[in-house]
Amino acid sequence: MSKSHPDQLGLFEARVYPERIEVGSVDLERFRSEIKRAMSRAIRESGYDRQTIALRMAHYLGLPNLSKTTLDAYTAESKDSHDISLLRFSAFVHATGAKWLFDLVVSKAGMTVLEGSEAKLAEIALLHQEKRQIDAKLRKLRARPVEPKGWRQQS
Repeated sequence: MSKSHPDQLGLFEARVYPERIEVGSVDLERFRSEIKRAMSRAIRESGYDRQTIALRMAHYLGLPNLSKTTLDAYTAESKDSHDISLLRFSAFVHATGAKWLFDLVVSKAGMTVLEGSEAKLAEIALLHQEKRQIDAKLRKLRARPVEPKGWRQQS
């Protein structure tokens, strides 16, 4: 049986995390629409109505209020002059529980968001990879015997 390459997947295996490549430039209109559609999906999947999400965002930001109309503008594809700020986007993610939105944003930079202990798993995998490289170097070094200077085998 031949040993497969570590990046080679079996027939029924799938990558848990996609391998991403940074995009050279972002089509602003397309990206804006993608974010607004994703935020609308997050609202639908959250189980909260828009007014409740706006109130949750305001509470998270320490504001007296945030209007449903503002939230509507952030998610309306026709409103290209109403982009959400990073702080409000973070509050939106918190209010809806849609942490996957962070991953959508960083994917354009070729990155993947890991949550909680997933980062520990990534570090474990990295250490295993480094260990395999060290083991390979040790095997190569051990392949040729070394006789220290002045060392003679006693008979």
